[in-house]
Amino acid sequence: MNGTSSLMTLKRIFIFSLFSVFVLCFLLLVNEGHIKHESSSPPVGIQTFHKYNINCLAIYDFDPMEVEKALIIKKNQIVKDTDESLSVATSNCPLFIQTRGYDDVCVSEEEKDFPIAYSLVVHKYAWMVERLIKAIYSPANIYCIHYDEKSPASFKSAIKSFASCLPNVFVASKIEYVYYASFSRVQADLNCFSDLLRSEVKWKYLINLCGQDFPLRTNIELVSELKELNGTNSLMTRQTPEHQKRRYKYQYEVIGNSVYVKRLVGTERLKSAPPHGIEIFFGSAYFVLSRDFIVYMNSSAVVKDFLKWSEDTFSPDEHIWATLVRIPGVPGEVPRSSPDITDLMSKTRLVKWLGHEPHLYPPCSGIHIHEVCIYSLGELRWLLNYGHWFANKFDPNMDPIPLQCLEEKLEERRKLFGC
Repeated sequence: MNGTSSLMTLKRIFIFSLFSVFVLCFLLLVNEGHIKHESSSPPVGIQTFHKYNINCLAIYDFDPMEVEKALIIKKNQIVKDTDESLSVATSNCPLFIQTRGYDDVCVSEEEKDFPIAYSLVVHKYAWMVERLIKAIYSPANIYCIHYDEKSPASFKSAIKSFASCLPNVFVASKIEYVYYASFSRVQADLNCFSDLLRSEVKWKYLINLCGQDFPLRTNIELVSELKELNGTNSLMTRQTPEHQKRRYKYQYEVIGNSVYVKRLVGTERLKSAPPHGIEIFFGSAYFVLSRDFIVYMNSSAVVKDFLKWSEDTFSPDEHIWATLVRIPGVPGEVPRSSPDITDLMSKTRLVKWLGHEPHLYPPCSGIHIHEVCIYSLGELRWLLNYGHWFANKFDPNMDPIPLQCLEEKLEERRKLFGC
């Protein structure tokens, strides 16, 4: 080998070595995240809510090892998903839609021909709101979200960002400060009613939800059961218990020097009798109402007078809907002479009330807030077998496992229908 050849060989070795070092450094930088690159897998910024390594089938069967594992997660390992992370995830709508599977939702012809409208009144847990909508999502449906004006800016920003990613999800055009047990809760739903009636989507039924509800049925199952209602309304409506009548016999008012500390208080001022001789019935805040009924409400002077009369009552959402569906001649009427329809009889919402445990249902395995059970592992089988469409309440910061397992169960049910 002559000197020239040796020199050329050394140059090649040097160049190859330099190239190898460059490639190694590049890979290290990529691995450390210092170099941005396009990838089909979601970047860190698109990470969704936290999922736990849990076997839901074993939990349904009360497998001791898996239940113990879930209880340890509940006690020590809960990851609190932030509103800000949803804002980050939805800053890239196409990637968010793909990551969460909104672009791959199976829709039957039956669902396309029977769109459902939703009014969601929410105030916290942005990811929970997103998961709720995802669990019942269909491009044929339409979803109005009303957030509480008092909610943190991070929550409101996340909800607006999420809604901007989907053409059939929107934030109500008029937003209220919502106060516990006041008419503002009803007004929030009414605001969504108006927006939904103006929508081009000719929905058949309207269902109202809160941010801690979760479905127990898939959209195609809901469509099938709503069709069976054949235009009637579904909700709790019963004779008012004597101890509840004070709620509308006396005036209540919202007081406070700041929008963030206002609260509803009772007075000793008697109210006038309900207008138009309307008989008051007792129910809940949750309903399934036909489009014809909502249209009627929107144009009826009797309804408007009754809503106005209810503005200074306590928790008016627990008598307004139950009463309006009993007015003679309304679309989907429940005759005044009909027997009581309890919350367990209506499929609208499954709630465990402290006062009804244990004689109506098993004791709550979670905790109670405002006498309502926050569901835990012990409720899963009961929830799925009771026949209701939605359940309340869930709290991902207290026990995230029930939500994750219900999501898996709904996915299984969708597959049974070919999706």
